[in-house]
Amino acid sequence: MTPNSMDFSASWEFMETDTLAIVGPQSAVMAHVLSHLANELQVPLLSFTALDPTLSPLQYPFFVQTAPNDLYLMSAIAEMVSYFGWGEVIAIFNDDDQGRNGVTALGDKLAEIRCKISYKSALPPDQSVTETDVRNELVKVRMMEARVIVVHGYSRTGLMVFDVAQRLGMMDSGYVWIATTWLSTFIDSKSPLSLKTAKSILGALTLRQHTPDSKRRRDFVSRWNTLSNGSIGLNPYGLYAYDTVWMIARALKLFLDQGNTISFSNDTKLNGLGGGTLNLGALSIFDGGKKFLANILQTNMTGLSGPIHFNQDRSLLHPSYDIINVIEHGYPHQIGYWSNYSGLSVVPPEKLYRKPANRSSSNQHLYSVVWPGGVTSKPRGWVFPNNGRQLRIGVPNRVSYRDFVFKVNGTDIVHGYCIDVFLAAVRLLPYAVPYKFIPYGDGHKNPTYSELINQITTGVFDAAVGDIAIVTNRTKAVDFTQPYIESGLVVVAPVRKLNSSAWAFLRPFTPLMWAVTGVFFLVVGTVVWILEHRLNDEFRGPPRKQIVTVLWFSFSTMFFAHRENTVSTLGRVVLIIWLFVVLIITSSYTASLTSILTVQQLSSPIKGIDTLMTSNDRVGYQVGSFAENYLIEELSIPKSRLVALGSPEEYAIALENRTVAAVVDERPYIDLFLSDHCQFSVRGQEFTKSGWGFAFPRDSPLAIDMSTAILTLSENGELQRIHDKWLRKKACSSESSQSDSEQLQIQSFRGLFLICGIACFLALLAYFCLMLRQFKKYSAEESASSVPSSSRSARLQTFLSFADEKVDRTKSKLKRKREDMPSNVYMIEAEPKNGSARINRDISQEREQYNNETWLH
Repeated sequence: MTPNSMDFSASWEFMETDTLAIVGPQSAVMAHVLSHLANELQVPLLSFTALDPTLSPLQYPFFVQTAPNDLYLMSAIAEMVSYFGWGEVIAIFNDDDQGRNGVTALGDKLAEIRCKISYKSALPPDQSVTETDVRNELVKVRMMEARVIVVHGYSRTGLMVFDVAQRLGMMDSGYVWIATTWLSTFIDSKSPLSLKTAKSILGALTLRQHTPDSKRRRDFVSRWNTLSNGSIGLNPYGLYAYDTVWMIARALKLFLDQGNTISFSNDTKLNGLGGGTLNLGALSIFDGGKKFLANILQTNMTGLSGPIHFNQDRSLLHPSYDIINVIEHGYPHQIGYWSNYSGLSVVPPEKLYRKPANRSSSNQHLYSVVWPGGVTSKPRGWVFPNNGRQLRIGVPNRVSYRDFVFKVNGTDIVHGYCIDVFLAAVRLLPYAVPYKFIPYGDGHKNPTYSELINQITTGVFDAAVGDIAIVTNRTKAVDFTQPYIESGLVVVAPVRKLNSSAWAFLRPFTPLMWAVTGVFFLVVGTVVWILEHRLNDEFRGPPRKQIVTVLWFSFSTMFFAHRENTVSTLGRVVLIIWLFVVLIITSSYTASLTSILTVQQLSSPIKGIDTLMTSNDRVGYQVGSFAENYLIEELSIPKSRLVALGSPEEYAIALENRTVAAVVDERPYIDLFLSDHCQFSVRGQEFTKSGWGFAFPRDSPLAIDMSTAILTLSENGELQRIHDKWLRKKACSSESSQSDSEQLQIQSFRGLFLICGIACFLALLAYFCLMLRQFKKYSAEESASSVPSSSRSARLQTFLSFADEKVDRTKSKLKRKREDMPSNVYMIEAEPKNGSARINRDISQEREQYNNETWLH
């Protein structure tokens, strides 16, 4: 009879009597069975060891776990894996409910942090597992890549695994062993350990349910040691067992204090199911079972294991674990804590509960660890599998641009820039990498790189090395290393040499720029003439002279050679702003003209990718490149306009014959192409930014180490030396001096013209407002001394005469009128006495007018 069947029989016999509650069982297998019976009899079933995460309160409402269940245990292990930077683990477990469900929970928690269980090693149940079973599984594990091993089971199976692992050399440096709570329980109960056992578990990590230190707990442990004479240590499960009994006692007292009575009734469903060795008719339903269960779940006390309180999902409040490192003589050295409140920490969780929760990576800490083999440096967590298989690396079998990667004819040997970078990076790795290059492609045309990437996802290749561009679609399937060369799509097109001509001096500006500049010269000259006309004799005279003056003044400012002086404040402000604009324009013109006359100019109707997008010209691209998909999907260029080209020679022929208007390809290829074809040139700027990298499967740790190696190559200059060895070509003489300068556009000077235009407008507005005010006073004086005219034309003519009249003459007229003031006063004094106020106002207005004219002057 198996232990589980014995436990079931004993439990059944016990439940034939009137039962209020059951403490136990110890295994999840029995808990699943007895929970159905507890539900039927409405008897609370409490367990501190059957911690299977699948024992849900929804399915088993009368089952209560009084210790943290294994879901939190697996969360702690997953966070430890993440903390140390490992990506894959191997799980060894007993193939029963608790083992399977615990490992499933571990896989879910690892997936949340982008880690995984690479292999699940299932052993027979604890009572039937043999050393042969363990050896067979560990031999498989030893051949695998992952070196982080989680052992989840019972002490008998776990110790057998560690003993066999030591004999197989799997407790040496490079391995990581993490045991669940079974190991800490064994150490706490059996200390001191035998020399053999202590040696087999040296360097392992394990977890223990955290129980806060307290005087009550220390006193209890002391009494326990006295009673047991030190024959068996007290582990956390013993504390949880003690608290579970007290939990039932408190709930029962509360049940009776509430006025309830203990009574049972027969289960009509079971009365007719007698027979056999099971006396089903003797089973009774606890009438107050639901109320009793509610009292248990409302427990709020502090026990030996710490505060006890249940959440809504019946999980204990703030589950936490001690993290133990087994060192010499099997001594459990504590390196930190884990709690679902604050994660990994070296501070006891109960102290962190008083602070805001902080789960950030910078706040996760553990003390140093002594790993298997006695080393203190963190193991890498993986190695190349020791199964004799080399790393299969796919290499594109190119037929063009063979400087990057090529296969030696008749062999599988590959060379090139990309290969040299890979080999240099591999030499920097702190471990050996067995690999084999496998050419990919038929050798007649360049392979499709997206298909090469797909070979990694399907397992045909373990990596891909070559001129592989890092683009979005590919990063969704594989992991890339740090880019080892910058890249990006550019446009190359035929160009023609622009020879100097008699009209080369017009080339720096576009026609629109010339027109706008000329208009502004005339506008500024006119504005200055208006502002200076009434004050400055140099801006007065016959109409013909004034037109000549405006033209001369306007264009002479181009050379700062204007001889006319400006006397008005507004005129000087406008002139200063305009001279600044002229300075910028002439400087830009001089620089552009110098470039045109001294540097070779290349011209092409293709100005960049925008020209290709708005035209209907055909566009070439390299066979196998991602440029085809980019032009179609991102730039919406019809596929009918695209022409596939396989080599630099095909590029040149297609461009010269006008089969295509331009070729779009990555910058490294184009640089090599232009080194031999000087009649073509890059048009515009790179319109994508990317790089080339080596591709590895998702979450491959080798991709991270290779990225670090590539950065080292970049920092020590080796990457540049490899580049110069393969890709440094002699540039065309025209290319080295090429300056594809464009004509200066009006957009470049829009701000300057806008500022100048606003200044002119504001100056004219201020001038006309002042002049209108003066004219209003002037016309009032004129109407007082003569018969007023109601004709609009006469008033307009008067205004124009006033505007054309020099300020000095206007002052003279005002002065003469002021000399005639006594007669006017005499006439006014004939009027009533209250007219004296009006006389004073007239005199004040004349004085104000005189002051305004003086300011304008």
